[in-house]
Amino acid sequence: MKMLVAAVMLAVLVAGCSSAGGSKDITLAYVAWDSEIASTYVVKEVLEQKLGYKVEMLQVDAGPMWAGISDGSADGIVAAWLPSTHASYADKYQGQYEDLGANLEGTKTGLVVPAYMDINSIEDLNDTTGPALDYKIIGIEPGAGLMMASEKALDEYGLRDKWTLLESSSAAMSQELQKAYDNKEPIVVTGWTPHWMFAKMDLKYLDDPKNVYGGAEQIHTLVRKGLKEDKAEAYAFLDKFNWTPDDMAKVMVAIQGGETPEAAAKAWVEDNAELVDAWLK
Repeated sequence: MKMLVAAVMLAVLVAGCSSAGGSKDITLAYVAWDSEIASTYVVKEVLEQKLGYKVEMLQVDAGPMWAGISDGSADGIVAAWLPSTHASYADKYQGQYEDLGANLEGTKTGLVVPAYMDINSIEDLNDTTGPALDYKIIGIEPGAGLMMASEKALDEYGLRDKWTLLESSSAAMSQELQKAYDNKEPIVVTGWTPHWMFAKMDLKYLDDPKNVYGGAEQIHTLVRKGLKEDKAEAYAFLDKFNWTPDDMAKVMVAIQGGETPEAAAKAWVEDNAELVDAWLK
């Protein structure tokens, strides 16, 4: 009888430890950009394999991603482009999330064309170049900060009357670019760095003399308020997570080459054990 009581007490104690304050469940939100898929799956791999967490992945648009980290429905994101691309969301939700700083530096956004095209500036998008491009710029998901900046570019450069920014997706934009590139056809897309497309194709940003897209950016890690108290190990890791565009590119290229995001992230973590260990100290 004493053994039965002891077993019940132990079960109650274990249950108590695995619930409030000790949960190993964690939710990551991310946008379906190739770069953010790469970084979020690497973080997932480390949380699961090194820290024993069960990770739920929420693929959403930028607006819901920022809303989620601000209302607590997501625990963390490693996909906040600051200070320009996601500036409107940062302002809207100011004070409702914790910014752990940059996890990657040296990013860039803008309008991108194949290097074989004989234009170098957004100001070159005129009636001379427009007909060959059908006056279209291939965009990504509506609501993305890059799309907002591109809408502003249409106004700032006087393109609004004739040019159309087509809403698409990251994957569809990349496919259209690859198709045009293979056929040596002209195309203009909304692009960003890091991205695998710069490793596979010879591309260039169009100069932006009006600085609509801003300068170099950083990708920040954000967590919900209270994560530090609820999940200290995960918070400490997310606070230290930091890598380079070359690191991210390796994961993106592997995914583009046919690997699943899980397999590409797992291989990268295994190949970069020293850096991963540094994140966990």
